[in-house]
Amino acid sequence: MADQATRRRRGGGRAGATARRGAAVIEQMPFSPPINRDRPIEPLSQEGVAAIHDGAMRILEEIGIAFLNPEALGILREAGCTVEGDTVRMGRDFVMEMVGKAPSQFTLTPRNPARRLTVGGDTMLFGNVSSPPNYWDMEIGRKVPGTREQCANLLKLTQYFNCIHFAGGYPVEPVDIHASVRHLDVLYDKLTLTDKVMHAYSLGKERVEDVMEMVRIAGGLSHEEFEATPRMYTNINSTSPLKHDFPMIDGCLRLVRRGQAVVVTPFTLAGAMAPVTMAGAVAQSLAEALCAIALFQYVRPGCPCVIGTFTSNVDMKSGAPAFGTPEYMRATQMTGQMARFYGLPMRSSGVCAANVPDGQAMWETSNSLWAAVQSGTHMVYHAAGWLEGGLIASPEKFIMDCEVLQQIQRYMQPEVWDTSTDGIALDAIKSVGKTGHFFGIQHTQDRYTTAFYQPFLSDWRNYEGWEAAGAIWTPERAHLLYKRILETFEAPPMDAAIRDELAAFVARRKAEGGAPTDF
Repeated sequence: MADQATRRRRGGGRAGATARRGAAVIEQMPFSPPINRDRPIEPLSQEGVAAIHDGAMRILEEIGIAFLNPEALGILREAGCTVEGDTVRMGRDFVMEMVGKAPSQFTLTPRNPARRLTVGGDTMLFGNVSSPPNYWDMEIGRKVPGTREQCANLLKLTQYFNCIHFAGGYPVEPVDIHASVRHLDVLYDKLTLTDKVMHAYSLGKERVEDVMEMVRIAGGLSHEEFEATPRMYTNINSTSPLKHDFPMIDGCLRLVRRGQAVVVTPFTLAGAMAPVTMAGAVAQSLAEALCAIALFQYVRPGCPCVIGTFTSNVDMKSGAPAFGTPEYMRATQMTGQMARFYGLPMRSSGVCAANVPDGQAMWETSNSLWAAVQSGTHMVYHAAGWLEGGLIASPEKFIMDCEVLQQIQRYMQPEVWDTSTDGIALDAIKSVGKTGHFFGIQHTQDRYTTAFYQPFLSDWRNYEGWEAAGAIWTPERAHLLYKRILETFEAPPMDAAIRDELAAFVARRKAEGGAPTDF
């Protein structure tokens, strides 16, 4: 770290300069969720799709899923499912009928309607890192428990980067705030520091109800307007293997009854919470997700639901989760193929097992992100900032990931494969002939500023130029950008009366004790 600090002092260059408040720190691509026109990679044959579907249905019919939620058990019993204790078995006809009611595409409208998102179709959405309990940056140089300030700083990155389309859960868990009121403070920060689509944790009725009310207030909406279209979402994980817990199902039921969106993402690690074979792990993951979606569609037919995948493998030497592996990539592609079979939008993740923002972190995350592209994923969680299998959030990693996200966005722009007359450029080729070059011709001059992706973080100079500029390594450049973004950050506008109403709600709920906890 001493050598890194020396290099930072020696060669900050433009990245180390003090920026004016409101001045652009980087030139970035506009807020424009990419359209994925590529054909998805589909590893499974038709027989393979049928086999995995049959496996998922047999899990639901013969083995059953535990629902540790009495209300859900009563609803599923009413629906004709077999309920024995907390175990529910449901027939495939019922599952497919219910899942068939879910929309293949829907919108999410935050407080800033210009940030409205389409979930489904060909649209691909990226979200920030969510829920790590720990934080790491180059200035601290070690893993530390998250704080509200660190959480707010990562929210500023979430707002600043146009390649981040929705705000997931807490980008780092602020453990310096008591759990009973943590959701109130963090959602206040999220709603005032960002104007992107919001998330609620399904961790008890008070948290879910509070967040829905805060999103409604921040949007200046009546209750009827809030419920008329999806304004927010939650994500739940099954408790693999083969269980859904009480608070997550409770939170989803509260949200769908008010017209909001839910994402169901089993966390199936092959070799630990699922079979060691990827087909078996995918089949189990599908069963755990589809039974919950069937429940929600029975309660409110047509409610927006997304099927998620978090199927990866463990390191069989240590039992630790591994991400960005070949198996993770194939499982994501397989789940994408099955999601299309069921007609559901899909969520996957940009993840890694690395502990610091190094080469391992970037190749594992890049594998994860390109698996999302290849699978036809619609919502990519943890697309920026994730380390140590989800236990660390890092601003340097966030910024490094955003460089990859922008490259994916550029990759998907149709002008990259323009086959018009100008794109084929026969006149330009003819004018240069066999002896000239293309640098100075008009065809190049007309296009040179926009012809190719321009990085904001990558350094394309040769070694001598890089060395002369201070020999700053990529994480260090990311750290300098992070500091400059914080210096110049301006929160999106919010009507003063709405801000006051939001603050008053937070104060009242804090006075009432917030959400109950065990400590």
